Amino acid sequence: MLTSTALRLLKSSAGVLRESGSLRSAVSLAPWAHSSGPTAGSVAGSFIVPSPQRHYARAPKQKKTGPVGQLSDLSPTMLKLDYSPVPLAQTTDDLVKRLLSLELASHSEKLQLKREQLIAKVQRDENDRSSTEVQVAILTTRIRNYQEHMQKHHKDKANKRRMLMAIDRRKKLLRSLRLVRYDAFEKVCEQLGITYTFPPEYYRRLTRRWLTKKAFCIKVFKEVQKQKAEQRLKMKQSLTSTGTEAAKTKGIETQ
Repeated sequence: MLTSTALRLLKSSAGVLRESGSLRSAVSLAPWAHSSGPTAGSVAGSFIVPSPQRHYARAPKQKKTGPVGQLSDLSPTMLKLDYSPVPLAQTTDDLVKRLLSLELASHSEKLQLKREQLIAKVQRDENDRSSTEVQVAILTTRIRNYQEHMQKHHKDKANKRRMLMAIDRRKKLLRSLRLVRYDAFEKVCEQLGITYTFPPEYYRRLTRRWLTKKAFCIKVFKEVQKQKAEQRLKMKQSLTSTGTEAAKTKGIETQ
């Protein structure tokens, strides 16, 4: 019994020594191993494998530059719309002026100031607030605000629907203004930076069935026109023949 247990212990210790030797050789043969530092087997019962070194260059991350918004041209030192006509706000303290400026203003206050700037470009006089040009300017500010919002939140279906409704409303106003006052229409498009596109006269989705039907209808139309031309020719020949016969009979009667 004692000899069998001793043989087992010797075999197990030999297997452990064999494994430790193979691990030490694998660590020493690794191409990415550190030349300095602790090696495998330097401490009894510990096998430390160093991390590999990766020497490669990474390209710097480029910042994403979005499209320029309509409020980007507003200077932060400009006063809000409610305080700009007040003369005392121009000569007040710098801290108070900063509180009244656009630097600390909300998005709605900046949008209100932008809308007034566009209205001032196209209005007929100072008291004009309901003409077609002013309505187009108000809708243009609203549409551009919706477009900037949709670029960040492209799944917002409600605001997308409002944007499309505003675009349709502006198209109708521009079409009516173009028919009534063409010079005002050109001025509005130039001042607001609007490109007016004409709607298609007729739109239909092209399918194979529709194209076959259209070709058949054109063929039938040409055949009908050919038959009508033959009938007109026959009518003309009959009229000329009756005219010659009448002339002959009239000449016989005169003789």
